[in-house]
Amino acid sequence: MPLIWCSISGHGYGHAAQVVPVLNALGRLVPNLKALLRTAVPAEFFEPRLTIPWELSSSQQDIGCIQNGPLTIDVAGTWSAHRAMHADWEKKIEAEAALIRQACPTLVLSDVSHLGVAAGAAAGIPTIGMCSLSWDLVLKPFVDPAEPAHAAIISQIREAYASADCFLRVAPGLAVTAFRQMRDVGPIAEPTEPQTAILRHAVGAKVSEKVVLVGFGGIALTSPPFDHMEAMHGFRFLFDGPVPHGLSRVSSLSAVGLPFKHILASVDLVLTKPGYGTTVESVALGIPLVYVRRYNFADEQSLVDYLERHGRGAELSLEAFHQGQWEPAIREALAQSPATPPPPLAGAHDAAGILHTYF
Repeated sequence: MPLIWCSISGHGYGHAAQVVPVLNALGRLVPNLKALLRTAVPAEFFEPRLTIPWELSSSQQDIGCIQNGPLTIDVAGTWSAHRAMHADWEKKIEAEAALIRQACPTLVLSDVSHLGVAAGAAAGIPTIGMCSLSWDLVLKPFVDPAEPAHAAIISQIREAYASADCFLRVAPGLAVTAFRQMRDVGPIAEPTEPQTAILRHAVGAKVSEKVVLVGFGGIALTSPPFDHMEAMHGFRFLFDGPVPHGLSRVSSLSAVGLPFKHILASVDLVLTKPGYGTTVESVALGIPLVYVRRYNFADEQSLVDYLERHGRGAELSLEAFHQGQWEPAIREALAQSPATPPPPLAGAHDAAGILHTYF
């Protein structure tokens, strides 16, 4: 049985959301393909999405950024975690490489763990990076010139990336420079069919009411302004997290009984941060998006640009978000029409065609 080793960042779910459609497409090209998922992303994410046989090997593959919730980066905590990860760096690469050799995969695919890339190369297995960003570019704005360790960590990340055979840059993506060879692939998403009637019945939405998904990806939001949400007439809200008792307009996703992908496809609007998976999928589905920017995350601008060109979106300031002053931005996004049609979701097919050559 041919095996692909997948080193997947656990920084949110966006990296896994890029890998899964590629594996599904590759499985249509490589009979009996199996994936070993080396990641901290839980199995519950893959179960409703991944169609080929797979095995989860739970492991933190990189740091990304340490965050205080989905909207705030803990810069000091991020560097502290990277220093800990890069201690005994060569030993960690060799330990991971030993596991890869033991598994005997045909190919290593990393989105976009530098440990996974370095270990795949050290194991002597063809190794491909894939993502819309790279961690050296994400960390670069936070480098303190007075801290030599910061530059040393970025240098190790770039050195690891340079050991890959190739990098597949997923659109919309950053100008990644650390890899020796790069190939561009289209946007990646796998939208599903909406279950609108089931969802609206589950949340008790009237015909005149809009259903809004409040979801910020794999990093939990802990304190939305529930009182303001409850007071916003004309809307029903679905929140990705626990909801206090006694609210009639706000429901928890867990109470709906539908997979997240079906919920995303069935709502009238999404309120979120600009993250890859939710942005690209919402644009493909034609669902308006109200976004709260962080302004210090490297790929945010490229996603906002993509949304403004091909989708329906409106920015909500961080202050207005915390104060529950959502309605003007929601109504602005609902009233918009896309400037241009979105590009085809060709990325999974593009990437699978490239990966197929290794099998």
